[in-house]
Amino acid sequence: MQTQCNQRTFAFHALRRREVRARFDGGQITSDAGGLLLKEVEQATGLLGRFAQCFEDHRDPELIEHSVLELVSQRVYALALGYEDLVDHDELRHDPLLAVLVGKADPSGEDRLLPRDRGKACAGKSTLNRLELTPVGATARSRYKKTVAHQAAIEDLFVDMFLQAHRRRPRQIVLDLDATDDPVHGQQLGRFFHGYYGHYCYLPLYIFAGEQLLCAKLRSADIDASSGSVQELQRIVEHLRRRWPRVRIVVRADSGFCRENLMAWCERNRVDYVLGLAKNERLIAEIAPELYEAWEDLQETGRPARVFRDFQYRTLDSWGRARRVIGKAEQLPAGPNPRFIVTSLGPREVEAQSLYEEVYCARGDMENRIKEQQLALFADRTSAHTMRANQLRLWFSSVAYVLLSALRRLGLAGTAWADAQCDTIRLKLLRIGGRVQVTVRNVWFSLSESYPYQTIFAAVYDNLQRSRAGPPA
Repeated sequence: MQTQCNQRTFAFHALRRREVRARFDGGQITSDAGGLLLKEVEQATGLLGRFAQCFEDHRDPELIEHSVLELVSQRVYALALGYEDLVDHDELRHDPLLAVLVGKADPSGEDRLLPRDRGKACAGKSTLNRLELTPVGATARSRYKKTVAHQAAIEDLFVDMFLQAHRRRPRQIVLDLDATDDPVHGQQLGRFFHGYYGHYCYLPLYIFAGEQLLCAKLRSADIDASSGSVQELQRIVEHLRRRWPRVRIVVRADSGFCRENLMAWCERNRVDYVLGLAKNERLIAEIAPELYEAWEDLQETGRPARVFRDFQYRTLDSWGRARRVIGKAEQLPAGPNPRFIVTSLGPREVEAQSLYEEVYCARGDMENRIKEQQLALFADRTSAHTMRANQLRLWFSSVAYVLLSALRRLGLAGTAWADAQCDTIRLKLLRIGGRVQVTVRNVWFSLSESYPYQTIFAAVYDNLQRSRAGPPA
């Protein structure tokens, strides 16, 4: 006879005459009921459905309980809700909220085939792990891992979602490039020590257009920061121009990407660029009068001063031609701070100071986007052994970012959180306590009456309903 266990009661501090007690007997309660809004974003954009189409499933259809769409949706929704690791899914598979988001017919999981699985509507960590570990050559004859991710299709998906987000051709597209470190702590393939960052890491390449992600490429750390950037730019620019042949495209990046092959490619392909340029003795000599002028201003006013110089410059042997360079001669109380950029934009299009302060310096916002993905969406959870598996983990995080970015663009427009970062959106909008009741006709979510942002929640819901009625704004 099975032993009947009594619920443990937890006694806390008293509230005057009343005792305060707690017990795990509230029924089906979720802490992420606001995640229902993510499903509305998916209905408006079709992101996860298109992501699932990037996988080829060789499994026997008669033996499948979790489709590819359900598996990738479960992984992405969990990341968006703050569950970064695969092991979390051994508990999350009991969560009816996640089952509703994934699209399970019975969120209670009582329709599972095996008795041991009943009550667990979603997949566990071992099933989800096969998505990452399936080799590129897997077929129907493979034993366990038969779901192949097609790299080219996933890479194109991010550009397609950017195109879908625009009703009409933009006047100009600015592509921001940057590389960052992804620390590793095991013996992963492709790990190398990076002298600048001072640890073993990967060196992923990111390309953004505003807040929208176009590329997240995992790379080993034994390469130059700009390695492979021309190939990625060529792929993205060709994709964009198939839709908008005459759109103006500007590439913006720091001095790590100021390379002859990248600038020459841009010049051949009608792509403008604004790139940081590492300082050297010749460049500093070019702006020596401006540095002195700024120093005089500093001495007179006691405040930092800057003067700009616009000139033509060519390296001794690495550049194939002379190019326009803007020098910022800045004097700070701590000393001189000269900076340089090189550009294909002419002086009639934009003058030197505006080009530096308003165009080039705006690239700093891209670093916030990378931090969002790495810190809030766990893009650095690259602990699998192979680079292919870790690349797929990076893409799962990237799709979660695109999903939350779409929620921000479509749902939060016009609200106080229109510019909120992903972790703030999760904390204030998605983390809502709710009781779940599954009946024959309905799945009821009774949300917390004390939730303080009900007005904003309603506004986001209405915005998403309108976006489903027509093309995305």
